[in-house]
Amino acid sequence: MLTVDFERLDLRPGHRLLDLGCGGGRHAFEALRRGAVVVPFDADATELADVSAVAGGMLDAGELRYGATGGVVNGDALALPFPDASFDRIIAAEVLEHIWADEGALAELVRVLRPGGRIAVTVPTRLPERICWALDSGYHDTPGGHVRIYRQRDLESKLTAAGLVPKGSHHAHALHSPYWWLRCAVGVERADRAWAVRRYHDFLVWELTNRPRWLTAVGKALDPVLGKSLVVYSERPATERAATRKDHDDVAA
Repeated sequence: MLTVDFERLDLRPGHRLLDLGCGGGRHAFEALRRGAVVVPFDADATELADVSAVAGGMLDAGELRYGATGGVVNGDALALPFPDASFDRIIAAEVLEHIWADEGALAELVRVLRPGGRIAVTVPTRLPERICWALDSGYHDTPGGHVRIYRQRDLESKLTAAGLVPKGSHHAHALHSPYWWLRCAVGVERADRAWAVRRYHDFLVWELTNRPRWLTAVGKALDPVLGKSLVVYSERPATERAATRKDHDDVAA
């Protein structure tokens, strides 16, 4: 289940991509299939071990035409262990809502993104998220839970303040919002035992496996209103690269 549109991210073979907060690796694996050199990054070492194992299996099975990952990295989003301008593309999917110092995390992402590089940031959409918060405090008031709800304009303002230029947005996963509302309605601590939650989960698995066209169309129609995730694409201005080229031209002259 992908949240980021890789066409809008403009990911190309050979690009070096950082998947910040990679989790189970869903975006990392797709980027690998598309020929990127991917660095999955997460604070959870256990999940990283699983991502590394799956990527290794993909390589052994011949699924990766361009080689393996750039190595998984365990670390802190507020102190990325990479040199400046290390990556052509960055994905930060469902990460910032977990970080108190989100502006510090954005500053680090901009630092390691090359001038002219592009980033996709996804966060929970305001309306579905507010409903979850209202239904059950346990949804957010837990260690590692969500610490804020974003308005789109607030997220875009933070991206702009960090030095990025927003390049478009969309919503995704409308069919997933009712699933989370059900979980919150029965209580997130008890949700996995609730019949309605289990049946809706089965429905989502069926939808992801079979992808019926009519249901895909329904989901896309509902995304602008009920989409669980907001995705904003931004670019680091290439002015530094342009300035460097001008300096070179002046010296050559």
